[in-house]
Amino acid sequence: MRTHRTMTPRTRRGAAVAATAALGLALTACGSDDGGNGGEGGSGEGDAEETTGEAGGEGGGTITLGYIPSWTDGLSTAYLLENKLEAAGYTVEHQEISEAGLLYTGLAQGDVDIYPSAWPEVTHASYMDQYGDQIEDLGTYYDEAKLTFAVPEYTEIESIADLTENTDMFGGRIYGIEPGAGLTEVTKESVIPTYGLDEAGYTLVESSTTAMLTELEQATQAEEDIVVTLWRPFWANSEYPVKDLADPEGALGESEGLHFLGTQGFSEEFPEVAEWIGEIQLSDEEYGGLEQSVAVDNQDDPAAGVEAWLEENPDIVPDLEG
Repeated sequence: MRTHRTMTPRTRRGAAVAATAALGLALTACGSDDGGNGGEGGSGEGDAEETTGEAGGEGGGTITLGYIPSWTDGLSTAYLLENKLEAAGYTVEHQEISEAGLLYTGLAQGDVDIYPSAWPEVTHASYMDQYGDQIEDLGTYYDEAKLTFAVPEYTEIESIADLTENTDMFGGRIYGIEPGAGLTEVTKESVIPTYGLDEAGYTLVESSTTAMLTELEQATQAEEDIVVTLWRPFWANSEYPVKDLADPEGALGESEGLHFLGTQGFSEEFPEVAEWIGEIQLSDEEYGGLEQSVAVDNQDDPAAGVEAWLEENPDIVPDLEG
């Protein structure tokens, strides 16, 4: 965990590091002086120097990006922001966090400056209810995010409602992701009771995104039936032969926007950055290309993935003037 920077008025909400540690906030800090590789392939060695918002690169300061690295929307946008911010003279640090609740805690307490791909409208609504008055919404970069249940293309069902009569086909298991994920909460509190999946004999296997994808890969390679919790946009939808199940009861919620969230006071401390972030907009095709380049084509070097995408799409994200 990086050394927490000297408290400014916006971070003086108690001893943020101590409070975060007490909650078990699992952070891996990666300074990016070498171009950055703080995603799944990052080394995470060493603590960053203690800084204030006024310290750092030319005309900039230090900005900390917090995200869950296996959720590749946040991984991709974190390295996109890093590329542009460092070019403008800011110092960027990465904090990899294990759970959504812990990420919102760190953001609210000022231990994280920006969560670069949040789902605050539906999926993370409960976290916004808890921490929203300590968080700034910096803008929506993508408008059509959606939670899903998915099965392989060859599986002969088309709706979540069909699961109840086919428990044996799936061994009574729904493979999910992290216990603290909004998708996990929606699955347990809405989807399972709405469709009577618990009564039909299903169990939600809570683990991690990586573990869920491992199960999905193994099942599709063996052409076995499996049901998993997924979301769009996410590279796995095109990487694996899967299809979304219809949700006739709307238990997974409506589509929502993906937002950049900042800690309270961020726009006062970094007004130029806040204004610039609010201008970023990505279409389906643009976002899909970014995530493909970062999470699939260059999964061991996310920074290189961003550079490759920017070379092909030089005009989509404007430069931030330093």
